[in-house]
Amino acid sequence: MTELTFAGPSGVLILSAYAVLMLLIGWWAGRGQGGGGRTARGYYTAGGGLGMVTLFFTLYATQYSGNSVVGYAPQAYRSGFLWWHSVPFMIAIIAVYLLFAPRLYVLAKQQRFVTPTDFVRHRFGSTRLCLLTAVVMLWGLGNYVLEQLVAMGHGIAGLTGETVPYEVGVLVFVVVMLTYSWMGGMRAVAMTDVMQGIALLVGVAVLLIGALYLAGGGLGSLTTYLTETAPEKVGVPEGSDAVNWLAMIVMIGFGAAVYPHAIQRVYAARTERTLKRSLAWMAWMPLVTTGVVFVVGLAGLQLFPGLDTERSEQLVGMIANEVAGVNLFFYLMMILLFGGVVAAIVSTADSAILSFSSIVSSDIYGRHIAPDAPESRKVLVGKLAGVAAVAVLLLLAWNPPGTLLSIFVLKFELIVQLAPVFILGLYWKRMAAGPTFWGMLSGAVVAGAATLLGFGPFYGVPAGLVGLAVNVAICVIGSLMVGRSAVSDDDGDRTAATRA
Repeated sequence: MTELTFAGPSGVLILSAYAVLMLLIGWWAGRGQGGGGRTARGYYTAGGGLGMVTLFFTLYATQYSGNSVVGYAPQAYRSGFLWWHSVPFMIAIIAVYLLFAPRLYVLAKQQRFVTPTDFVRHRFGSTRLCLLTAVVMLWGLGNYVLEQLVAMGHGIAGLTGETVPYEVGVLVFVVVMLTYSWMGGMRAVAMTDVMQGIALLVGVAVLLIGALYLAGGGLGSLTTYLTETAPEKVGVPEGSDAVNWLAMIVMIGFGAAVYPHAIQRVYAARTERTLKRSLAWMAWMPLVTTGVVFVVGLAGLQLFPGLDTERSEQLVGMIANEVAGVNLFFYLMMILLFGGVVAAIVSTADSAILSFSSIVSSDIYGRHIAPDAPESRKVLVGKLAGVAAVAVLLLLAWNPPGTLLSIFVLKFELIVQLAPVFILGLYWKRMAAGPTFWGMLSGAVVAGAATLLGFGPFYGVPAGLVGLAVNVAICVIGSLMVGRSAVSDDDGDRTAATRA
């Protein structure tokens, strides 16, 4: 391998330029908000005023995080053609969005929702269900941010040839992220998403062209090479792998669509037409992003054969540096990709932190600790909670608990348990709060216990999907047994089983 193109001062300079640009965007967005940054709705959902282009890119940044580039290519390197299912599960997310997002948007606009649990409270009227929903969301968001911090470290270390060490890269960009999020809230996050989205789309496309050029041909010749050197990576998957493929499409399709920061982007759309058009654009992104990254990972098998798991985690950085050495054009495009990958990771992390802060601010502090506190104090408490959460997660990021993929899958085991309350809750008037609470709790316990104890997958079906089946069964059967009349929960709340 040739000398790393971005090692030394050039890599540090590129990172610094992107950091300054993100800070300027955050300052400008905060300056333009007026009083919006002092209210929960203004700070956490941009006042429901995001236009189509901004909404598209912030949805894109939410779905395509650092894991989608830095983590997916190494997984394709290790798994071969089996990892193609990363494309259909990204398509499944859009399908689930279209299933419930437009209907949820109309209700959110009418009721001026800020956090995802505002819908749960409006629909079911149950305090304990809202608290359980908040706890599951906070777990998922914390796991999601941890994933981004690990991806951030691997991405920066790989792209700079470890000139910027893993820990230093994470720490510096966490400070940048917290600073511009603090200044501009959702508006700043969405505007940085536009910047990183453009850089990522262009950079990934050129990365594919450069990788195939270095590999000596197109996808056909690459497949021939793999057939001759690693036939197990192009063979027909075994039965359990095929079942796992389908199960992961279902679990990730439903899980990613009900992530708190995804739901808040639905709230932030300016109009229903804006939301639908943004989702229509998003339908093409799995092929031009995840599909491209998949092929890049396969090309890595020819460019860097024999990498172990730890070393393969830096595959994207290694390929990008090789491509940058081809000529000046590729060098400039890899600068764009370099910053775009880091910005994508940071932009995804800031979305999750913003959602984490909003839940603490409105659903815990504002509703149960200090309901009479002014809006500005609630927002401040949410900001401080986000900073504290990042500080704790940084300690975990220094010694990450596994590869990016294992972290990625772990969070879905619990977050997918939110799907019934949002999707069934929107469409099924008979769904009652009591069974919904016990279904979500049971599903989370089954999925969490199986994961922690090392059980599963069950014949290829992940524990999260088994937990979801338990969850849905309890919700449906329990609600049918309860009937249409309003029921009293154990906590004394009157649940609105017949409320739309």
